[in-house]
Amino acid sequence: MTGSEARKEPVRIDTSRPHPARVYDWWLGGKDNYPVDEELARKILAVDGTVLRGARANRRFMQRAVRAAAEDGIRQFLDIGTGIPTEPNLHQVAQGVVPEAKVVYADNDPIVLRHAEALLHGTAEGSTQYVHADVRDLETLLTRAADSLDLEQPVSLSLVALTHYLDDTAYDLVREYMARLAPGSWLILSQVTPDLSPEAIENAANHFRRSGTPFFPRSLPEFARFFEGLELLGPGVIPVSGWRPEPEDVAVQAEGIVPVYAGVARKA
Repeated sequence: MTGSEARKEPVRIDTSRPHPARVYDWWLGGKDNYPVDEELARKILAVDGTVLRGARANRRFMQRAVRAAAEDGIRQFLDIGTGIPTEPNLHQVAQGVVPEAKVVYADNDPIVLRHAEALLHGTAEGSTQYVHADVRDLETLLTRAADSLDLEQPVSLSLVALTHYLDDTAYDLVREYMARLAPGSWLILSQVTPDLSPEAIENAANHFRRSGTPFFPRSLPEFARFFEGLELLGPGVIPVSGWRPEPEDVAVQAEGIVPVYAGVARKA
């Protein structure tokens, strides 16, 4: 999808209920959110003091994992649940390693659609595109992504901080996405867990659910199920700040617990 095609799609923003992408934006200090999003973000922050560092840790994990994929030879990236742009964005990381990398972002929030033009500024050698679609609409999303990506070649699929908004149909959904991608493709996942801070996460989950947003924290064994049939890459499933940390991540780790698991796997 080209930038002009993205802008032609209708933009209908529901400001009567919070959206996870906009709540996340507020936690990251962004301005692209509404009072209803801020209200929920503050309620969750009041019961779970880990969310701000969790949001930062998730972004850092995405950057490290994408960099690792690019350094390993991946040249195509599909990021579902993109969220509102926060630099460095995934395409900046990937194309910083491989200028010719092709990146497709996908999200169902109309505000992200409004930022599509900003997302589309990549390197001259590569391509950066945006698909306005829901992760659960696999056929539409992959069909549109295939306008830019060659799905017969390996793709890095990122679902960062997304699966905890999906019920247990998420297992089959992730499995089907990976089945449709070529051998050598990567899966990059992170997900909120109740294991490391049970009371805070339960309180946060209750706030999400009362707002109309489904929320499904998962234990370590439950999260690990997403990687069944794939080659789990080192260091395996681990708290998000510990996945191949770089010097910049030490400060985040020192702040305390981040109740988020992360993992990266490759399709044989």
